[in-house]
Amino acid sequence: MLHLRLIVPADRSGEVVNLLERTVGATHLAVLTGAARSPAGDVVLCDVAREAGDELIGELRRLGIDKGGSITVENADLTLSAHADQAEEDAPGDGADAVLWEELSEATHEESTLSVTYLAFLTVATMLAACGVMLDNAILIVGAMAVGPEFGPLAGVCTALVQRTPRLVWRSLSALIGGFAVAMVITAGFAWLMDAAGLFTRSMIDGERPNTAFIWKPDWMSFVVAFLAGIAGTLSLTSAKSGALIGVAISVTTVPAAANAAVAFSYKDYGQMSGSAGQLLANLGGIVLAGTLTLLVQKGLWAAHRRRTAPKTAPSGGV
Repeated sequence: MLHLRLIVPADRSGEVVNLLERTVGATHLAVLTGAARSPAGDVVLCDVAREAGDELIGELRRLGIDKGGSITVENADLTLSAHADQAEEDAPGDGADAVLWEELSEATHEESTLSVTYLAFLTVATMLAACGVMLDNAILIVGAMAVGPEFGPLAGVCTALVQRTPRLVWRSLSALIGGFAVAMVITAGFAWLMDAAGLFTRSMIDGERPNTAFIWKPDWMSFVVAFLAGIAGTLSLTSAKSGALIGVAISVTTVPAAANAAVAFSYKDYGQMSGSAGQLLANLGGIVLAGTLTLLVQKGLWAAHRRRTAPKTAPSGGV
């Protein structure tokens, strides 16, 4: 269930209450007349089944509630109520399959900002991966993959393409390209310092490195793995199962490829650098393609399901 907390201008309160009463899947409606002070208005509370949430939020925005008041949506992890059970049963579809586009857009917007924190995480992850490739240590590589925040901008690109919002596309691409550029430049300098300190040597990058050599030898399997990871990552975002993102993060070779390219550049090994760059592009392209197709399929399936489901009146167990 989703919990909605609305601040509604007094002159729109009746309209909003009528909308909620008509919404299949909404229940636990409460109106606190004149309770809001900034902005002034009525506070309207209700719970709604996740599968009905996206359409309801869209209707509230069309009424201008987000401009004259506010719309706050929270996940209700536990709701013990026969009315809530009935609302979820009456709402068409399954909550696990429903996509809250407003929530997804907001989440990817926040994760697609070229902020100091984002740059710090990506740079540290790339430097950690540099240590992993030089030591041929798979554990360090996995750790670097888990730390890297690059899936946020990638998801932002996918969401923006499906929602046709060019501004978010450029914002996400700026964070992605700018972030990797900064991280790789700093990592190249880091490799130079480590070499000066005697902790990195030319023999390390020239060695066979059986555990990490795949990083600069891209093939079709690199693209396939990235494609599958893009599907899993997108599903984890749209179904609110964010725990799956950890598995996604450690299954793609974006950060390690960027790190190996930076280290190879510092040692003027342009063969490894180009191979690593190819690996990086294959992974980024596979994730974006998979994520965009996944969102399009979800959007199409959900729209088809809504068309097949005949609209019903408010359920007896609802509002």
